[in-house]
Amino acid sequence: MSFEWNKQEALGLLKELVDIPSPSGYTMEVMNSIKIHLEKWNVGYTTTKKGAVIATIQGKNQNQHKLLTAHVDTLGAMVKEIKPSGRLKLSLVGGFKFNAIEGENCLIHKRDGTTITGTILMHQTAVHVYKDAGTADRDENNMEVRLDEKAFSSEEVRALEVEVGDFVSFDPRFAATESGFVKSRHLDDKASTALLLQLVKKLNVSNKELPHTTHFYISNNEEIGYGGNSNIPPQTAEYIAVDMGAIGDGQASDEYTVSICAKDSSGPYHYGLTRHLIDLAKKNNIEYKVDIYPYYSSDASAAVGAGLDVKHALFGPGIEASHSYERTHIDSLKAAAALLEAYVLSPLVTE
Repeated sequence: MSFEWNKQEALGLLKELVDIPSPSGYTMEVMNSIKIHLEKWNVGYTTTKKGAVIATIQGKNQNQHKLLTAHVDTLGAMVKEIKPSGRLKLSLVGGFKFNAIEGENCLIHKRDGTTITGTILMHQTAVHVYKDAGTADRDENNMEVRLDEKAFSSEEVRALEVEVGDFVSFDPRFAATESGFVKSRHLDDKASTALLLQLVKKLNVSNKELPHTTHFYISNNEEIGYGGNSNIPPQTAEYIAVDMGAIGDGQASDEYTVSICAKDSSGPYHYGLTRHLIDLAKKNNIEYKVDIYPYYSSDASAAVGAGLDVKHALFGPGIEASHSYERTHIDSLKAAAALLEAYVLSPLVTE
């Protein structure tokens, strides 16, 4: 089977995913969207008690399975406090800094299912008023949400049914450029999720028999550390996390190739499986980089840390400006898609 990669389909899936708010802990709508796709494609799946989705495609060998995971939960925030001014104080969900969301439009998700719009700003935003507008710390004490409502006290905000504990999501601002770049919040890890879903559809339509039964685990708690570390089928022998490649000074990863991670902050990934991915990239003329991510952990490392006895590895598209306004290139998405196909069609690693 030759994977004829459909760029427009991949971009369509990606835009659909990033446009659905899904900060960790508030992923119900995006998971329902994924289920609708799987049902449309006649792909069987199960739902975990924590809300993750595991789609399964049967293979020739049903005793030793493969599992690939990507996470669809994102960074976000929750309302920590309603200030006397009617502004909202935030508590961050996921590992990022306040400066990454300064000036961003957002949604406050009320418990009745409706939303209110707002903007995340410094309290000392007005340079004509505050001498320290540029130097004050970007932290939970100075950053706040300005609601797009005439509400100027905590009582007036509560009358709008906004409360402590309400989730706050960020405007993704998805854009695909003529030059092939894709810019958006939450490419980590909705880019990989879109590629996994696209592969699931392709495999199911093709009726090509996989060498091993393969599970596609769409995780919904990765950003807070425990996404794909439970409900793993006991026959699983190899576990691949499909997640972003981290780009920056001293990194090999870029926006144009697939990034294969040899080690992150959790430690080295399985040597034999990582080498297998490199060999597959070479054999199939897939542009790749091997890298180490210093401040990073994946669902695969969380699963191994939880005691899962599997070979584990990590690869994915290279993402610039991780946990901020992110960017990748269509070339990186294509390379990651090609390695995904090569992997699911390959034999298990024996060492």
